[in-house]
Amino acid sequence: MGIQVTTPAGQPFSPSSKTWDQDHPATTSDEGITTSPTPSPTASGSPPLRIVTKAATVTGASLPGRNFPDWLGAYLDYSEHTEAPRHMRFWSAASAIAGALRRKVWIDQAYFRWYTNMYVILVAPPGVVSKSTTAGVAMSLLRQVPGIKFGPDIVTWPSLVVTFSTAAEGFEYPPGSGQYHVMSPLTLESAEFGNLMNPQDREMVDLFVTLWDGKQGALKKETKTSGNDSVENPWINMIACTTPAWIAGSFPEYMIGGGFTSRCVFVYADKKAKRVAYPKLVVPADLAVQAELLVHDLTKIATITGEYKLTPEAYQWGTEWYERHNDSPPPALNDDRFGGYLARKQTHIHKLSMIIAASRGSDLWIEAEHLAIANQMVSDLEPDMAQVFAKIGRSEDSLHTERLLQYIRASGKVEWAEAFRHVHKYFPGIKDYENILSGLIRSGLIKIEQQGNQMFLVGGAH
Repeated sequence: MGIQVTTPAGQPFSPSSKTWDQDHPATTSDEGITTSPTPSPTASGSPPLRIVTKAATVTGASLPGRNFPDWLGAYLDYSEHTEAPRHMRFWSAASAIAGALRRKVWIDQAYFRWYTNMYVILVAPPGVVSKSTTAGVAMSLLRQVPGIKFGPDIVTWPSLVVTFSTAAEGFEYPPGSGQYHVMSPLTLESAEFGNLMNPQDREMVDLFVTLWDGKQGALKKETKTSGNDSVENPWINMIACTTPAWIAGSFPEYMIGGGFTSRCVFVYADKKAKRVAYPKLVVPADLAVQAELLVHDLTKIATITGEYKLTPEAYQWGTEWYERHNDSPPPALNDDRFGGYLARKQTHIHKLSMIIAASRGSDLWIEAEHLAIANQMVSDLEPDMAQVFAKIGRSEDSLHTERLLQYIRASGKVEWAEAFRHVHKYFPGIKDYENILSGLIRSGLIKIEQQGNQMFLVGGAH
C-alpha cells in the first residue's frame, strides 16, 4: 500500500484521502509502529513514527490514470529481489522521481525556491551491495520516460554545455496562461563518482554547488575555447556510486562539511540485505509487466507542473521541527564536519517531501505526513555519515590499526602470531605491532586470552 504509517490501534493514518489509501488494512511491523493522529516532531527533531514500505498492487490503485497509489512503495516491491538494502533502493527510486519532475515543480519561499533535484551518492565497500546495479535499475525506468535527458558519462564544462543545449525545453505555467518557462534539466548517473567530479577541481566543485541551488536565470561562464557560454535555468539531478576509500583518497579534509558535501545525500551500506545468486530464478514472471506499469506512472509524474504549497499543518510541523533542530541537533553529528549538512537538512527534507507527494498523487500540496516521512528517511542516514568520512584526514598507522581491529573482530579470536603475520606488511617492526596492540587493549577494543602456551587476541567492546 505504498509507504504506510499507522496509529497505535493499527489503523491507517489518513489526514487526506487523496494521498492515503484507506481501503486496505494497515501492516504492523515487528518493530512496533507508533504515531499520534497528528504527526509532530519530537525533541530530537524526528517524528514519532515508523515507516513500513509495502508495494501497492494494480488492483489497489486509487489514483486516476495511475497503476499504483504510491510509486515509491511499488518500486521497492519491484526491486526487492536484488541484494541491495532497502534504503539504497528507496533513494535510487527517489532520484528517479526527481529526474522525472525536473525543474517543473518547486516550493517557493519568497527569497528562493526549493527544487526536487538531489545529489544521491551510494557509498559501500567494493563488491558488497552492487551499487551501480542498484542505481541502474531505477535509472533504467527513468530513461524510458519521454523527454528526460541524461548528462554525459564523464563531466567537463564543455560536455555539460553541449548536453544542456539539447536538454533545453519549455513548459506552460500557469496552465492556459500562454506563459512559457525555459529550463535545461539533466540527470547524471555514474557507476564511478570520480567520472562525474574531481573534488580537487575547485571550479568544478563550485559549479555543482551552483547547479544544486537551482538559482533562476542564465548560468554564464567564460572559457578559453568558446568564449562566453550561457545556459538558461540549468538543473542537475545526480546519482553516483563510490567507496569510502575513494572518498578518503579524493576529498581533502577541508571539503567535508563544506558547500558540496553538505548538498549530497550519502547513502551508506556495508553488507547485503540478502544473497541472491541468480536473480532470474527468484523474480516473478510478470517482472517486465511491473516495469512497464512503473514507467507508465513515472511518465504521469513527469507531467506534474507548478508550485507545491504547504498546508497549515505542514507549516506548523515544519516550524516546530526547525526550532528543535536548531536547539538540539543530533548528538551523533556534533562535529564541525557536519555543520554544513545540518544547515541544509531542512532543504533535503523539503526536496524529498515533494518527491513523496508526487509519488502519491498530482495534487500540489505538501502535508505534514510528507515532511515527517522525509525527515525520517533523511535522519535514518545520519548514523552512517561518520562511516562515509571516517578515513579522511587519518594517518596511515591509524588506518592500519583499524584494519587489524576489523580482522580480529571478524575472526572472533586470533592467535597472536597469526595476527602479526596479517599486518606484517603494515607494521614490519615487532615493536610497532606491540605498541598498536597495547593501545587497542588499553582502550578495551581487544583483550588477550592465554590458552596453554598460546596467546589469543579477542575482539572487545565496539
